[in-house]
Amino acid sequence: MDLIPAPRQMERAKGFYELGDGFGIEAGPGTEDTARRLRATLGAATGLALPPKKGDEYDVLHLSVRPGLDAEAYRLVVAPHGVHIQGGSPAGVFWGAQTLRQLLGPDAFRRAPLPGRTWRLPLTEIRDAPRFRWRGLMLDVARHFMPKDGVLRYLDLMAAHKLNVFHFHLTDDQGWRIEIRKYPRLTEVGSWRARTKFGHRASPLWDEKPHGGYYTQDDIREIVAYAAERHITVVPEIDVPGHSQAAIAAYPELGNTDVITASIEGGSALSVWDTWGINPNVLAPTDNTLRFYEGVFEEVLELFPSEFIHVGGDECLKDQWRQSAAAQERIRELGLKDEDELQAWFIGHFDTWLAARGRRLIGWDEILEGGLAPGAAVSSWRGYAGGIAAARAGHDVVMCPEQQVYLDHRQDAGADEPVPIGYVRTLEDVYRFEPVPAELTPDEASHVLGTQANVWTEVMEDQARVDYQAFPRLAAFAEVAWSRLPAPAERDFADFERRMAAHYGRLDALGVAYRPPTGPRPWQRRPGVLGRPIDGPPPNR
Repeated sequence: MDLIPAPRQMERAKGFYELGDGFGIEAGPGTEDTARRLRATLGAATGLALPPKKGDEYDVLHLSVRPGLDAEAYRLVVAPHGVHIQGGSPAGVFWGAQTLRQLLGPDAFRRAPLPGRTWRLPLTEIRDAPRFRWRGLMLDVARHFMPKDGVLRYLDLMAAHKLNVFHFHLTDDQGWRIEIRKYPRLTEVGSWRARTKFGHRASPLWDEKPHGGYYTQDDIREIVAYAAERHITVVPEIDVPGHSQAAIAAYPELGNTDVITASIEGGSALSVWDTWGINPNVLAPTDNTLRFYEGVFEEVLELFPSEFIHVGGDECLKDQWRQSAAAQERIRELGLKDEDELQAWFIGHFDTWLAARGRRLIGWDEILEGGLAPGAAVSSWRGYAGGIAAARAGHDVVMCPEQQVYLDHRQDAGADEPVPIGYVRTLEDVYRFEPVPAELTPDEASHVLGTQANVWTEVMEDQARVDYQAFPRLAAFAEVAWSRLPAPAERDFADFERRMAAHYGRLDALGVAYRPPTGPRPWQRRPGVLGRPIDGPPPNR
């Protein structure tokens, strides 16, 4: 039946159940949203009305919450007399409905019915539940802005693959993408740049068009509500204290002014950055900066109900702090040892501030440097080491090592790969990724909340490029995050490839511009655009 991700337990019987014009839905308490989603998606694809029905009628899909199941678990039964989906919560029912959609075939993912199609389900019973509670996708909309409809589309793609955390990377040196009403210049100035480097930062090519865009607060509310309907939590990222040039361009007083002014020709202000790499312009460690970002986070908390708020914390070059008399005075005033402890103080301030408001801070693994606040969680990106250290210290961890699940890394060593970045990470490589390091004890491993694939968009100028880098590897990642797979070397990749043959049809129906198994199509290539390939196998730690 070629399901992706693979369910935990499945029993197939002979025969099929055919959906006719009278087929309807009985939505038990707590399942009404899933019933509406099925009418919108399956109704559009099949042309069936799927009206409300009662349980004692024939040709019924019964949706119900069964408290005895784990929250995201479901049981799907296709029997000769009808179809049942039971979930441990409304989320479990929703995930069961995604499996039902796959069972109907690729055309069930279209937006209008094709003529002459019949709709039938194999008689089967499936019992399923996810391995991890955090099954995430990070999308960087700061480097290249993705309009709102593209974000909503990716939420649909996540739901179809049973991913449930959308890490929304909203700010960086190259753009500020969220409206903050208290500070309008963040979007007036910080949301666009005059031009963009095309390719790796060493490339001589430029796109000379201004690039920009941002989400209004109502856009954000719509995105969060749309995600919630699909049982996806949106975790926003507002970067501090590095990756902040767009904010400093809008409000220069946020920067280390005693260093920046002297370093800029003519003493003019910084502009939003137009190239890639690690930026030396970081936030000044002042009370004014803290108050400013408290104002930012106050509005962010109003928009995002998520438990976790991501504050970045990565790649904060400390050269300006070393050169800044004001920053050095702050280190002395606080009794800190060095600039690493100054960053830890900065992050710790927002950990305390968020905790006082019932939220939890999460940041990239650099926040471990100089000491980590007790309640903070870590996104382990520089390999496994940061996650291992954090878990052993009792911190919760999301495993997203760059060398394994950064989907901006190239998929093949071929010369036709568009703007090749990083290590070769094939579909099989991603399928054999293991989020929980073997050296963790069971107690330490319990701190691994789950795993996440990250899509950084420096060299992804539009939605088609994002699709190419994300798919089909995101399908393999989804199975790693959901299914209880054997050890990496023992995983049946041949079976996964067989199931992917059917899944490509679903992706086609959804309009996903994935990388074909045979390599990029002519229009997916970027001849002459410089990348940054790294040869050899990636380190495993």
